Amino acid sequence: MKSAGLSKTERIKRRKEFQLVYASGKTVYSHQNKFKATILFVENESHPFVKVAFAVHKKAGNAVWRNRVKRLLRESYRLNKTDLLIQSTLKKKSVFVVFSPNSINKKKQGTLFLKNVMPEIIDLLKKIKTLL
Repeated sequence: MKSAGLSKTERIKRRKEFQLVYASGKTVYSHQNKFKATILFVENESHPFVKVAFAVHKKAGNAVWRNRVKRLLRESYRLNKTDLLIQSTLKKKSVFVVFSPNSINKKKQGTLFLKNVMPEIIDLLKKIKTLL
């Protein structure tokens, strides 16, 4: 597995996994409440892993804007995921995370850039590591 990539094994794909995260996961908000992460920890794993997903609600904007938000979220997570991976292997816990925007949409934000998204995701990852 590449350290800088985001392979299929690192993504939440199944509906059951999404339902499990949303039903029994905790929600953490970024510093400026722009983004949120719903987190589920599974303990006593012999092979701990981190699985992520990126979800944007339809009411947030049109398809082009939603896809851009997901691309920016994916890229900022991909560049900063190493600390979370190391922490989960040390604690022997598997982590499921769903990142999504909280208070931003196309009408409020307009154009979104990586420099706007990256600090918020780094803040979310730090909060996730402290909960781990």
